[in-house]
Amino acid sequence: MEKNLKTTRREFIGKTTMAVAGLTAIPSILSASGNRRIRGANDRIRIGFIGVGNRGTQLMHLFMNQPGCEVAALCDVYEPYMTRNRNQISARYLEGNPGFIPVMGEKFSSQPKMYKDYRDLLADKTIDAVCISTPDHWHALQTIHSIQAGKDVFVEKPLTKTIVEGRKMIEAQDASRQVVAVGLNRRGAEAYQKLAREIPAGKIGNVTIARAARISNMSPRGIGKMKAEQPPSNFDWDMWIGPQAYRPYQYNIAPYWFRWWNDYSSQMGNWGVHYMDVIRWMMNEQAPVSISAHGGNYGVDDDRDIPDTMQVTFEFGSGSMVSFSIYEASGGALFSDGEVELRGTKGNLYASENGYRIIPTGRWGTESIEEEVYNVQTEMLTDGSNASSTENLVADFLKCMRTRQAPLCTLEEGHRSTSFAHLANIALATGQRLFWDAGREVFTNSREANDLLHYEYRKPYAL
Repeated sequence: MEKNLKTTRREFIGKTTMAVAGLTAIPSILSASGNRRIRGANDRIRIGFIGVGNRGTQLMHLFMNQPGCEVAALCDVYEPYMTRNRNQISARYLEGNPGFIPVMGEKFSSQPKMYKDYRDLLADKTIDAVCISTPDHWHALQTIHSIQAGKDVFVEKPLTKTIVEGRKMIEAQDASRQVVAVGLNRRGAEAYQKLAREIPAGKIGNVTIARAARISNMSPRGIGKMKAEQPPSNFDWDMWIGPQAYRPYQYNIAPYWFRWWNDYSSQMGNWGVHYMDVIRWMMNEQAPVSISAHGGNYGVDDDRDIPDTMQVTFEFGSGSMVSFSIYEASGGALFSDGEVELRGTKGNLYASENGYRIIPTGRWGTESIEEEVYNVQTEMLTDGSNASSTENLVADFLKCMRTRQAPLCTLEEGHRSTSFAHLANIALATGQRLFWDAGREVFTNSREANDLLHYEYRKPYAL
């Protein structure tokens, strides 16, 4: 589904081997030594927040709830988000996206510094770590630059826009001593942590198929149809576009609807990554060996360039499959319980962050397991994620900053889970059943698919 991709993966890697650092305009921050000491329990940790819109504000509030944590700096390309002045928010945003515009009005322990450009924030040596909650196509560059500036990093999902970006982020971390955590919040859920230990140990027998879906009926008009126009005067659209090819501003792209545009994200990335992460975690799988996908725009008449209906099959070398669906032209739950289903030879699992249910299966033999129900009282955020599990990730990240241990969701784990989304999108774009070599991170049967592993960044941006 990528556009204007003329550089193969081999050509891209050859061109960028000498240019891991990124923008040539920021050499001063790339040589920063960083904060590598082990902090004591009473040491205050100063966090800079890059992107403080809807999700960035949610995360900032969770960080503010943690002891010994200070909001030291705010950075956003939309000035009212940075200044926390809701009176300056475009009336059109408030009318069209009221649920996705942060309320603001926070009481900070001390006034945070404000930056329009994240590179200036990274040059501030008093900041220990950053939380990155920008649009997905920005995550790679901002994470790499933050690592090179000596900052620890909490970066939101989906980790990347392309598979190549994820590997470059891991290489940057490997060359440093920084802690990097990925905000796949289900990693912090008690129910999933328990299941990730017990399912591979045979709790429901041999799992051969797992299913999940993202369902949101957006018919008939979805994100609408709009024409290019000028952005609000206090919105830096050129900076928002970043490494992607320039295009005129549209109100149904930013600040919230970018995930219905292939250049910036996808619903496989937005929601599919969550489900693929917990499924492969519970099934103890790293990556699929084959991928096929079908779909298109069948029932929603809007400007999106991603499908409103999509069906993906991932097959593992161990002898199991995952089926994932995107249904944005219909409603209703896929299961009566839970958000993911794992079908085993002894029982079927239906799980969510709230808990899980195991139902015994009818079999030719007599062996079965008793039904098990496990429920946890939870609070859900407005984006559908779980407050306690996300807070657990934040608390774990701060703990790992002090101990220098690996976080609950590492960069490698985040990359592997995010790759499922990219593999699905590439399979749909090519219309082929693709075979994937997870060790080399290349397709073994399609040059066309390998050409979609990355895209050419707009100058002066470089990976």
